[in-house]
Amino acid sequence: MNTLSYKTVSVNRVTATKEWVIVDATNQSLGRFSSKVAKLLRGKYKSNFTPHVDCGDNVIVLNADKIRLTGKKWTDRVHFIYSGFLGGQSEVTPADIFKKSPERLIERSVQGMLPKTKLSNAIMSNLYVYTGEKHKQEAQKPKVVDINTLK
Repeated sequence: MNTLSYKTVSVNRVTATKEWVIVDATNQSLGRFSSKVAKLLRGKYKSNFTPHVDCGDNVIVLNADKIRLTGKKWTDRVHFIYSGFLGGQSEVTPADIFKKSPERLIERSVQGMLPKTKLSNAIMSNLYVYTGEKHKQEAQKPKVVDINTLK
C-alpha cells in the first residue's frame, strides 16, 4: 500500500491560484449578495479551499449604489461605530452610511461575514467596490460572474 497517495495537500500562499472576478450589485439584496461575495473572497467555491490561507479570488463589485434593502432596514437597523476614546460610541443607520459612501455599506457587510482574525484583513484587501460601471482593474482582465448562479 502506498501511503504517499493518502496525504492531504493543503494550499499555501505561493500555490494559491487567484483570479479576478467582476460582480454586479444591481438590484441585489445586501445580505445575500454580501454572503456570496464573502465566499468568493474566502475561496470556498474552490475545490482546494484551505481555511487558514488567503486562497480566494480578487472581487470587483460594480454598481454599489444600486444595492437594495428590504423592509425598514434602511432606518431601523443600527450600526455601532466606536472611535476608541471614552464616550466615543455612536450609532448610524444604513441610510446614513449609504448617503455618505455606498461602497462602505457593502464593505461593512462583507467584513462582518468573514472570520474575525488577521486573515480577514488580508482577505478584505482583495475586495474592490465601485459605485458605477467603471473600475481601475482592466489590466488584470477580470471575468464577469453572475452572482445569482452561485449557491
